[in-house]
Amino acid sequence: MQRVFSSQAVINQRLSRILGVVFFIALTSLGAFVRIPLLFTPVPLTLQTFFVLLSGALLGSKLGFTSQAVYLLLGLSGLPLFTGGFAGALYFAGPTAGYLAGFLFAALISGKLIKKDDCWGKVFVKFMLADVVLLASGMLWLKLSLGLSLPN
Repeated sequence: MQRVFSSQAVINQRLSRILGVVFFIALTSLGAFVRIPLLFTPVPLTLQTFFVLLSGALLGSKLGFTSQAVYLLLGLSGLPLFTGGFAGALYFAGPTAGYLAGFLFAALISGKLIKKDDCWGKVFVKFMLADVVLLASGMLWLKLSLGLSLPN
């Protein structure tokens, strides 16, 4: 699945890789605007997680990681790419910062785990494993940012 750009049909592989990274930056950004507020947490449910996992699966671990790192850097620089149209360094101190950091890990892990000959069932399970890492990162930060103690 991740060897999309190794096909003979792709003439300029470098340009294809750059376009793939840009494409997933755009998808992750758009996924931030598909949000469902949850009553029990300040963190909404978004479509971003799907695109983060897909970036690793289709681009590979390095390029998937790169797409998410550039997405975060663009948001950090002030582009309103984050959920709710927010941006800037202050957003990284808020309750969703751990989830944003988890984007990097999840893209990396999904890229490492998913192979081009995996069946859909295996891909689903591997997506869930990468998603657990993303969610654990987010929940850990959320708990710390709300001043809650960690379990013993």
